[in-house]
Amino acid sequence: MGKYDDLAALLLEAIKEGGYLKADLSSIPVGISNRHIHLSQVDLETLFGAGYPLTKTKDLSQPMQYACKETLILAGPKGTIEKVRILGPARKETQVEILLADCFKLGITAPVRSSGDLQGTPGITLIGPKGSILLSKGVLIAQRHIHMTLDDAHNFGVTDGELVTIQIDGLRGGTYSNVLIRANNTSALEFHIDTEEANAMHLASTSKITITK
Repeated sequence: MGKYDDLAALLLEAIKEGGYLKADLSSIPVGISNRHIHLSQVDLETLFGAGYPLTKTKDLSQPMQYACKETLILAGPKGTIEKVRILGPARKETQVEILLADCFKLGITAPVRSSGDLQGTPGITLIGPKGSILLSKGVLIAQRHIHMTLDDAHNFGVTDGELVTIQIDGLRGGTYSNVLIRANNTSALEFHIDTEEANAMHLASTSKITITK
């Protein structure tokens, strides 16, 4: 097994030990994300120095993922955004997830994409304490999606890659369509949405989310 196969096995074990395999069909947990960066190991060392270890500040809801103390500057043709958080661990390829409003400030046009779908996405300059990188691609606006295990998908009656509609409770609640199902055995059940879309429906981590199909 390679490095990333070993990581997948560890993720599945963490999910089982944490009890994540038991889905609550009446409501789905909510995770709200601001702009952030996933770095490859090569890019991490270019920006922070050879052998630099990321500093974990807190664990995230997805197994073995965490927020880091380290931040970077995003620099586009029209402007910059400072203190953009890095999430660990390192990935195979660097990916920058921004908000729609950030496109206007940076002067780029980022598409709405699923994580990892980087072909045809714009690049950007990343500025760190030890260097900078001009990415040729990798900037996207994350498509709203639900992480779940394969058992969860069976219980909800959905499949990996399916687009579903969800109902959000609350005074400003409503429905969101085109919510991507991402089902595998390395994820914990959670609906992911960025801060812009969450604010539009006054969505919070305590909001009730249900799949209506």
